[in-house]
Amino acid sequence: MSEKGPTDRGDVVNGAGRAAEAASRDGPLRRLYHWVLGWADRPGGPAALFGIAVVESSVFPIPPDALLIPLALGRPRRAWRFAALCTVGSILGAMIGYLMGSALYETVGRPIVEFYGYSGQYAAIGDAYSRNLVIALGTAGFTPIPFKVFTIAAGGFHVPFIPFVLVTAVSRGMRFFLVAGLIRAFGDPIREFIDRYLNLLTIVFAALLIGGFVALGVFSAR
Repeated sequence: MSEKGPTDRGDVVNGAGRAAEAASRDGPLRRLYHWVLGWADRPGGPAALFGIAVVESSVFPIPPDALLIPLALGRPRRAWRFAALCTVGSILGAMIGYLMGSALYETVGRPIVEFYGYSGQYAAIGDAYSRNLVIALGTAGFTPIPFKVFTIAAGGFHVPFIPFVLVTAVSRGMRFFLVAGLIRAFGDPIREFIDRYLNLLTIVFAALLIGGFVALGVFSAR
């Protein structure tokens, strides 16, 4: 069975005209979301997905999942490829965020942290890194926590760079490939489930993962 092309996926996402009409009635964040979603109907959708994944890890408010889902639904055989694009783009963006924190914090990093309302929690993020980099960064990378704040903080608190990249790759890859895997397995019927429960699912999974790390630490200490 052939996959849907970029011009016949109207049943998967709203067309650009409908998105623009809806966006005109909503706030700036909603309009931005519709702009991201509108790329699913365009030939440059995969390139946009990569670019959004890059900037989302350092500054952009809309997660790449918003575009990953309709792209993967429209071309399910390419779902793994789209997830890989998201993962690589997010790793690159995380490196940029790290640079913002390590070399450009006062001029670039701090305003971003303040914009997202995490100034009061910035020191606590540094403490979390010092306690356990894997849990702190891995949780941020896999769950709805604003990942960009954590990438900037990683640079600001001089988290070791190679472990930072590795944890980013694993946590972001797990999130995006989870979405791709659900779409490959269940197709369009899973979309409503993902829209409603993806954030909750990632939080629960992260909690179980952290619980596993804690349990291993307890058992290893005996």
